[in-house]
Amino acid sequence: MKKQIRGISLLLSIVLVLGSSLNVLANNSWNGYHWARTSNPFTLKVGDNVTSAWDSILNTTISDWTQSTVLNLTKVAGQANSKNCRAASGRVEVCNATYGNNGWLGIAGISVSGKHITSGYVKLNDTYYNTSTYNTTAWRNLVSCQEVGHTVGLDHQDENFNNANLNTCMDYTNNPGTNQHPNSHDYQQLVDIYSHLDSTTTVGALIPAADNFIMNAAFNDSDDPDDWGTPVRRTADGREILYVRDLGNGVRRFTFVFPVPGGPQDRHEF
Repeated sequence: MKKQIRGISLLLSIVLVLGSSLNVLANNSWNGYHWARTSNPFTLKVGDNVTSAWDSILNTTISDWTQSTVLNLTKVAGQANSKNCRAASGRVEVCNATYGNNGWLGIAGISVSGKHITSGYVKLNDTYYNTSTYNTTAWRNLVSCQEVGHTVGLDHQDENFNNANLNTCMDYTNNPGTNQHPNSHDYQQLVDIYSHLDSTTTVGALIPAADNFIMNAAFNDSDDPDDWGTPVRRTADGREILYVRDLGNGVRRFTFVFPVPGGPQDRHEF
């Protein structure tokens, strides 16, 4: 009888562990946000506003995500000033600069109308990549890949820096070695997100001038979290990683943050 109880307990433990692991991997869609488009695969322009130190990294990021069966990223000349990295409608802008000792390695922002992404941007913070700790191909690949992943509608697979790596760039980690590229789950998630087609498109689309002014208002170019709106998610150790700001006219701006591992907790109250 005792052996049976021990056997049942062991089985339950295995089920719980597996269930926990599957829960992490079950869905990393970012609340269903996606680019509207009328066919698959669709092509999304990525504006290149990076310096030579990031050229090969951005090329790798674009190549990685283009392996998806529903998405093609294509690098084009950037339209942004690297410091503010202002988003352009219908595309993604990627920038790098010394944004300051502010606690983040990278941020990604998207503007959405309903569930449809209308623009995106990525900032890579050279204040940290100019140090020996983060001036590595692995750290640069991880953060570039993850932030661009957010701009196409993906969320994290895991947000605990101390957990074992999931072999995907959509996973926070203290050791980026095996987390530099998407994994099969990310590609499948993109298929799930983009399995339907829309009757209109926001890819490469121009939006009305009034909406464009709102979307690109000065406070959206700030590197200050107070200008990103309301924090709506934290890591387990208390660092704010997702903000939302209502820009009016049905447009919202979301900002995802890749915090410096081991950085201080944030001060906002939810």
